[in-house]
Amino acid sequence: MIQAFATSDIGKARQINEDSYFASRPDDEVQLFIVADGMGGYKGGEIASSMAVKAARNYILSNFEKSKIDKETLLSLVKSSSQYANMVVYEKAKNNEELKNMGTTLDICLIYQNKAFISHIGDSRIYRIRKEFMRKLTKDHSYVQQLVDEGKITKEESMNHPKKNMLIKALGCTEFIEPDSMIKGFIKGDIILMCTDGLTNMVNEQEIFYILKSNTAQPSKDLVAKANENGGLDNITAIVIK
Repeated sequence: MIQAFATSDIGKARQINEDSYFASRPDDEVQLFIVADGMGGYKGGEIASSMAVKAARNYILSNFEKSKIDKETLLSLVKSSSQYANMVVYEKAKNNEELKNMGTTLDICLIYQNKAFISHIGDSRIYRIRKEFMRKLTKDHSYVQQLVDEGKITKEESMNHPKKNMLIKALGCTEFIEPDSMIKGFIKGDIILMCTDGLTNMVNEQEIFYILKSNTAQPSKDLVAKANENGGLDNITAIVIK
């Protein structure tokens, strides 16, 4: 049986928590996990992230039965759910002056028959730990990641770059969006971590790996506590799936 732990915290520097998430219960038929990190003005980020999570969740739950015939259809389902959520947030932003700059990251992980079906937009992240290796499955849609890819700065330099939070792709900002999507194995002993950048900007990957491998009773709470201990400069959300 899949076990999941989810924690979201305002952190130490922000006025409101603009992160949103959804995590299925162990006995739910559909094992679905979603993380979103909103942005954009007064309450905009909070609204964008919660709308995106709700829209994607409802879309998947409504269409799961007819999609579980094969893995391509399931992958298409998670991808379409992101595009549906994009449309919902985009329309809301377009029709409300106060919310016109809002957007959000969106990471979706649907687990079915030892596979993780993933859709990704923005700079929240999904990692998988298998045995002694932790691998980042998603690639940040950020200006700084682009600089790293082009060889203009190193991965180390990217950690403290002044434009670290600048996204080149976010949900709800354009009429159409193309999420990254993938299918990854999820077998006994694997751990999946879904998190917002409030965790990864505060806790390095080595520390994250150590906490997740230490068999703690509340891994998501421990990760959030460590991010706060290291400064807590942003909202922090972590879902750990075992």
